[in-house]
Amino acid sequence: MNTKKFRLADVILSVICVVFVAEAAAPVASIGNSQYFWWIFMILAFLLPYGLIAAELDAVLITDEKNQRYATGFAFTDGAVLVTRKSAFLFTDSRYIEAASMTVADNITLRLFGAGKRLSQLIKTELDNEHVERLGGEEGTLPHGQYLAYENLLGRKLIPSQHIFSSLRASKTAEEQEYMRRAQAIAELALSDVLQIIKPGVSERDIAAEITYRLLKHGGEGNSFDPIAVTGKNSSMPHGVPGDALVQNGDFVTMDFGCLKYGYCSDMTRTVAVGHASDEMKNVYDTVLRAQLAGIKAARAGVTGRSIDKAARDVIADAGYGEYFGHSFGHSLGLDIHEAPPASPATETVMPVGAVISAEPGIYLPGKFGVRIEDVLILREDGCENITHADKNLIIL
Repeated sequence: MNTKKFRLADVILSVICVVFVAEAAAPVASIGNSQYFWWIFMILAFLLPYGLIAAELDAVLITDEKNQRYATGFAFTDGAVLVTRKSAFLFTDSRYIEAASMTVADNITLRLFGAGKRLSQLIKTELDNEHVERLGGEEGTLPHGQYLAYENLLGRKLIPSQHIFSSLRASKTAEEQEYMRRAQAIAELALSDVLQIIKPGVSERDIAAEITYRLLKHGGEGNSFDPIAVTGKNSSMPHGVPGDALVQNGDFVTMDFGCLKYGYCSDMTRTVAVGHASDEMKNVYDTVLRAQLAGIKAARAGVTGRSIDKAARDVIADAGYGEYFGHSFGHSLGLDIHEAPPASPATETVMPVGAVISAEPGIYLPGKFGVRIEDVLILREDGCENITHADKNLIIL
């Protein structure tokens, strides 16, 4: 329960004080319970007055399901969360109200809509009660039509506030990191099982189905994205869709997949050879591996995503394959499989402590084959923790 209260406090603080919260989120997660309540007192007593000026918001309306879960610790698909200067409310219907009452922290007030009680009217009542004028909204995830509808029904303009949640979620707490370690461990168990079925005559679709089954079998809550399993020439398509193509001797098989655990994503890619690998295949694989290791060595908090990407990209370019590496070195992940900030050539954002990013360079030779190797990293001030432990040396089945 303490974790749920911490996350709600995160959101309140982010609405009130965007500047402070990005720095405060990581250390708060690691302090003890008694210190936690003292920290909240400090926020309310000292940071609140400054934060009201800095953020210039009276409240924020949370409609994105992942942000709602982040704020309250509760997953639901119909409703909203409202955080004001004084209070926090979770609005949901009869399908979720009992579960919510047993899950969310005591400092979140539950409101039931349905049976004549309209969601928008309940939200408006709370806004009016607290004299909210400046209301933040999630312009990045709320469809434009709904955005305008909320403005009309609530009688207030929504102020774009998506950056608040992106900033908060960029740095994972110790608990979030542990969830992601567990999700990653499940993916690795699934990989070990799936390798046993890969042989000539097996279809891409069969491999993808086995991945999904094994992820669930080992405790995953579902796929974090549709699994990729491509063989032979199809492996040159970074996001190829598994089909009826059959594995043949001499093929590369690329598998990219992950699962959810406690709502958090894992993500990994391995490319394996079947029967034998040509010298060209071995050379490309070795180049991708060296590029990934260079990127991992460069990965740390306090540097830009661009600099991490460049460390890997230079290895591939120096080997003569630069034009065949078209995507970024990696992306952040958490409750969503793609989060900010990425480790890409265009990213000047400085990576925060606790960021969790993928490390996935690749080389894709059209009409021939492709190779991608992907791990997941947690960024520290002095480097990174690689939470993926599956073998990365070329496996020939």
